[in-house]
Amino acid sequence: MEKIHVGGQAVIEGVMMRAPRAVAIAVRRSNGEIVVKSELAVPLSERFPIVKLPIIRGAVALFTSLIIGIKALNFSANEAMTEEEKDKEGVKDGGGELSSWAMAGTMTVAFGFGICLFFLFPLYLTKLMTPVIGDNNIVFNLVDGVIRVIVFLAYIWAISRMNDIQRVFQYHGAEHKSIFAFEAGVELTIENVRRFSRLHPRCGTSFLLIVMLVSIAVFSLIPKLWPFYLKAGSRVFLLPMIAGISYEFLKWSAANDNHPLVKMVITPGLYLQRLTTREPDDSQLEVAIRSMNEALEVNAGYKDDRIVV
Repeated sequence: MEKIHVGGQAVIEGVMMRAPRAVAIAVRRSNGEIVVKSELAVPLSERFPIVKLPIIRGAVALFTSLIIGIKALNFSANEAMTEEEKDKEGVKDGGGELSSWAMAGTMTVAFGFGICLFFLFPLYLTKLMTPVIGDNNIVFNLVDGVIRVIVFLAYIWAISRMNDIQRVFQYHGAEHKSIFAFEAGVELTIENVRRFSRLHPRCGTSFLLIVMLVSIAVFSLIPKLWPFYLKAGSRVFLLPMIAGISYEFLKWSAANDNHPLVKMVITPGLYLQRLTTREPDDSQLEVAIRSMNEALEVNAGYKDDRIVV
């Protein structure tokens, strides 16, 4: 069998898995049943060869993952509701999907919040500290980068303390264990999957940390004497390039994770995953395995879109 890469995402009471040409979402309903939604997802690179180019593919992957992730979260939120909650919200089985406009609005809010919190807010704080840190461009951007990383780590720590997020983090661990088991070539059973690590070098958490660090180097190229609005605008403009560079580094590190130097470099990201993952129970592993198997089956057979209960 041709070696393929599978990625994933934890959702509400479930896991979304992505194979090269397929997406599957498995969610455990309040009555204990597992509902699975699968669909064929032809990569943009098959229609637009330019997307295969380094840097560009990383930026495209970021936005594609955001779209698919929001759709998966929406599906899981509807399926995980109890019947009482559905009646209260007026949601019918199979209903409640976001419209294109609602999806665009949700993405805009999510992306805007991330830019303001992790890029513009640190820049503004650094600007206020100019009388203390001086006018040196390297020092300015280094302080800006340090504040950005601190804000990011504080945000991750804060959400990790929320009770409602704990089960999502358990499903995050189940996702990683299932991917590790698939990559190891073992049969995807609960017993086999359970023994693998919940910390994976290709995790999105590690990717975000890499983005924070790469941005320090890229933003150092922006002249300090520029007015605030130009600095802020340039940070937004440079985000796709930063995402592309970070993506290439993540792929390279995942392919060379046995090298001692690479192990040292990826260690911070793995430690950060200790906050964003938890050890899953067997029922959560079962959901992750269902999602993995469905994604692989659709990827191999190109089945039609459907929901299987």
